[in-house]
Amino acid sequence: MNPQKVPFWLRWLVPVVLVITWLGIAGVGGPTFGRLDEVSSNDQASFLPAGAEATEAGDWQAKFRDSKEIPAVVIIENDAAFTPAQLGEAAKLKADIEALKLGSAVVGPIPSEDSKAVQYIVPIASTDEIRDVVKELRDVVQPGAPDGMKAYVTGPAGLTADLVNAFGGIDGILLLVALGAVFVILLLVYRSVVLPLAVLFTSVFALCAAILLVFGMAKIGWIQLNGQSQGILSILVIGAATDYALLFVARFREALTHTRNRTQAVLTAWKASFEPILASGATVIIALLCLLFSDLNSNKALGPVAAAGILCALFAALTLLPALMALLGRAAFWPFRPKLLPDDEREPDVVTGLEGQKGLWRATGRLVSRRPRVVWIASVLLLLVAATGVLQLKANGVPQTDVILSKSDAVDGQDALARHFDAGSGSPAVVVASEGSAQQVLDRVKAADGVGDAYLLADGSVPITGAPGTPSEPAVRDGKVLINATLNNAADSIEAENAVKALRVAVKEADPGALVGGVTATALDTNTTAQRDLVVIIPIVLVVILFILMLLLRSVVAPVLLVLSVVLSYGAAMGVSAWVFNGIFGFPGADATVPLFGFVFLVALGVDYNIFLMSRVREESLKHGTRPGILRGLSVTGGVITSAGVVLAATFAALGVIPIMFLVQLAFIVAFGVLLDTVLVRSLLVPALAYDIGNKIWWPGKLGRGSSADPVDPRGEREEEAASVGR
Repeated sequence: MNPQKVPFWLRWLVPVVLVITWLGIAGVGGPTFGRLDEVSSNDQASFLPAGAEATEAGDWQAKFRDSKEIPAVVIIENDAAFTPAQLGEAAKLKADIEALKLGSAVVGPIPSEDSKAVQYIVPIASTDEIRDVVKELRDVVQPGAPDGMKAYVTGPAGLTADLVNAFGGIDGILLLVALGAVFVILLLVYRSVVLPLAVLFTSVFALCAAILLVFGMAKIGWIQLNGQSQGILSILVIGAATDYALLFVARFREALTHTRNRTQAVLTAWKASFEPILASGATVIIALLCLLFSDLNSNKALGPVAAAGILCALFAALTLLPALMALLGRAAFWPFRPKLLPDDEREPDVVTGLEGQKGLWRATGRLVSRRPRVVWIASVLLLLVAATGVLQLKANGVPQTDVILSKSDAVDGQDALARHFDAGSGSPAVVVASEGSAQQVLDRVKAADGVGDAYLLADGSVPITGAPGTPSEPAVRDGKVLINATLNNAADSIEAENAVKALRVAVKEADPGALVGGVTATALDTNTTAQRDLVVIIPIVLVVILFILMLLLRSVVAPVLLVLSVVLSYGAAMGVSAWVFNGIFGFPGADATVPLFGFVFLVALGVDYNIFLMSRVREESLKHGTRPGILRGLSVTGGVITSAGVVLAATFAALGVIPIMFLVQLAFIVAFGVLLDTVLVRSLLVPALAYDIGNKIWWPGKLGRGSSADPVDPRGEREEEAASVGR
């Protein structure tokens, strides 16, 4: 097609309209990025399903108080016992705290048994701006502490505020690090300035569209957004959009060697890349939407949030990037513009599949073709050895004080609290029991292991978050009473969770309908639900991915082997991660949701690269036969898929700049897993296994019959498939 024969509307009008449309989307979505905090919540209790015991207990607990206050615990610590004068100074601090008017009455100062510390319980009503409120409290408490003493603000409010602070880098630092890493990698790969900028614009505009979509869904209450899913959204969109863009750019560059017409090259590249990009995006989207089967609301929320991001990345890669390439043409690759090849070099004669190839991918292809069985067996054994590390993975949840990896006043305060008081002060376990069995349940609670003290809440007594009292008339709501139980261990510790487990057994012996809730019970139920989700969702994701691969590859054998390969790769990545977390980073454990998130991302994204590879292998096999097609598909996709894997690994690694243990662990798992999948599984294991099996890899399709070296007429295969569907 000559430039003169290309209609004006196709050469200029359509690309310009698409670019202007995306500029409009970015203009609206970009400013929305800073407003995500308006619809984001990091309240762990809101992530639980309605049927969890901690959720039911929380609903009853709300009936015993007039507000949704969250307690802060102020602790003043001294090296020696407080003197009477120092206790007087500490008492004056109460008036300064009350002057802030943060919530209901402040309780304290409450001296410790060793007389080396005092604490105050400060209910905070304004939970929407918890970070600012806690900062205001710290600005009063820390300068107001008696000379030579240390003051901390901790408890649920203090820990939540520090968690919000730790997530603060998601809006800026994370995005800058991720985009910077992608830009550097693209510069090295393409040795061009224009093309990396075009790819980055595509990724950023896709993110703007995703933010706009997610903000709208959260605003109308369709989804529940939190800091974790917000950070994952940014990384996922940038990584996925860049991967899809790299695949399109590779086909565009290849098309430019066959024609001088940039519009024709764009159309050729679009047709060649549409199916693998669509299949890849659909696989990830559907896999992420499988999280809707989760009982844990935080998992359930991530599904549509991340799926919306992938959808926007998909549309940007198939609309905005082709429009930019249509306008730029060969100039996109300046200064190393692709040259038009002579006619006799555009479609080389293929016998072995290595013709015209050189360098690393020719060497890889020779290794695969000469020793296929040795290569894939060695690869499988290596992955199995790495997967044994899974036995050391401790994904049973971690204390909230360990979640924050940066300096935290609240974490230091919890340590001080544990040194001088019952460590569960300020975050009591809450027991809801029938009025008729109130005394029996209270006796059971007081006698339970791990409980320091317990009391019935009374009408008109101190707030539910306050210090124990001895009321004569308990508060009763709809035939229920409420008991506060102070635990001996920190509320976010494993010991406290074990105490809650024992407490639930004990109180149900006196009252089968009794419920145990509170901060510790919420964490316990979250971990339990997350482990249930892992068992339920993994099989669903695997079945969905298998079905999509069967549709794409028109085969049964190849999809089964591809799914098994990415599962093995996932196991190896988790095994190595367990060794690294325990032996190098010294983490006390992992969040219970880490294995599930790692699985969804690694399996879905790992299948992406196999889709890119095997769709091209199938295309080449139709022309040249299966075994030559495998080697040619490996060589022509090797560079682009490896580049895509490095880009995705770098973007997920950027999550490590956020000092939250969950995100750091997820960053390592996905980054390492993607590199492992790209370098070993996609480059050696899958091609060698497919080469060893030969044409049977395509069974039961027509391509799976006959000699592995025989090409198949693609038109004949499509006619057979159509006839099969008709029958």
